[in-house]
Amino acid sequence: MTTAASITVRVPLTVRRRGGRKLVVTPDGSVPGAAPARTRADPALVKALARAFRYRKLLDQGRYGSISEMATAERIDRGYLGRLLQLTLLAPDIVEAILDGRQPVDLRLPTLLEPFPVEWDQQRTSSFGIPSAPTR
Repeated sequence: MTTAASITVRVPLTVRRRGGRKLVVTPDGSVPGAAPARTRADPALVKALARAFRYRKLLDQGRYGSISEMATAERIDRGYLGRLLQLTLLAPDIVEAILDGRQPVDLRLPTLLEPFPVEWDQQRTSSFGIPSAPTR
C-alpha cells in the first residue's frame, strides 16, 4: 500500500477590480493571458481626462471667469476641479497610453489626482511608470 501525498503550491497574486471585471495580477504587475500591447481603458481615468479637457476648454473660451465660478456652476468642489484641471498638464503620450489602456494596472484615479511634476520627462520616468507610445 502506498500513502497518498499532497503538495501545496502557493502562488502570490492579487485580484483587482477594473472596469467592472476582476483581474488576476501577478507579482511582477502583469495580467496573465492579457495582450501586452492592448488592454481595456479604465473608464474612471478616461472620464476624468475627458472632464478635465472639457473644463479647460470652458475656461479658455471665457465661459467662466475663474475656477471658483465654474465649480459653483458645475456643482462640484473647487479643490476637486483644480485637481482635475491638473490632468491637462500630463504629457501627451501619457494621456494616449491611458486612453489606449496601456497604463500600469495599479494606476488608479486617486493616484492620478495627486500632485505630479509638470515636466513631461519626470512624469514619464518617475511618476506613473507608463511606457512611451511606439513611434510610428
